[in-house]
Amino acid sequence: MFASVAKLLAEMSGVDLRRMSPMSNAGLQVAEIIKRQGFNLVFDVGANLGQFATDLRKHKYEGRMVSFEPLSQAHRKLCEEAKSDPKWIVHRRCGLGSESGKAVINIAANLASSSILEMNQVHIDAAPYSAYNGSEEIDVLRLDEVAQDYLTPSSKAFLKIDTQGFEQQVLEGAGKVLDQFDGALLELSLVKLYDGQKLWLDLVNLLSKRGLDLWVVNQGFVEPHSLRTLQVDGLFLRQ
Repeated sequence: MFASVAKLLAEMSGVDLRRMSPMSNAGLQVAEIIKRQGFNLVFDVGANLGQFATDLRKHKYEGRMVSFEPLSQAHRKLCEEAKSDPKWIVHRRCGLGSESGKAVINIAANLASSSILEMNQVHIDAAPYSAYNGSEEIDVLRLDEVAQDYLTPSSKAFLKIDTQGFEQQVLEGAGKVLDQFDGALLELSLVKLYDGQKLWLDLVNLLSKRGLDLWVVNQGFVEPHSLRTLQVDGLFLRQ
């Protein structure tokens, strides 16, 4: 009875009370797939403050994690977040791309929307708090230059990329080492949020050619006025 009353009151307040499960919660779904598929190493590219890795731990993933983050402010906080977890490694501050070298990254007010690419107006209109307010120089490395420091013969590796329009460049920099990843999670944009970025179909086709099939799609960034979906999260598995 009390549960029914609580549910009724929640619905009257616009809150949906449902038992959290992989069928109803995107974060739990991703974590459960990673666990059930036997992944024991997760590359967290574009880690920001460590939200993805922290969420995996909350959902009982116990394997190794390696985080990459280019922003100095975010990287400091990321290191602080990971320091008590012996299986969570934070790589030295850098971005990942198609070529090694230097780049200037634009810093968003919310940090999470920061990108090497210029932000398009459609993004700013949908999320004014994400507009750029600074920049800094960063080192850029190729994934295939750093991956072998962490991959072992017993690794079953999963690649998460959250790089704000720079996903294609990260994948190009993976080279042949991409074949050592049996799963991936990417932000897939349906419209161009950043100047020069590749859209969802380009990335789906690229990964499909490398043997990774689209397995899950979860809603991500939604424009609040029109309710148009601008970005989704796509999870890929090697079959």
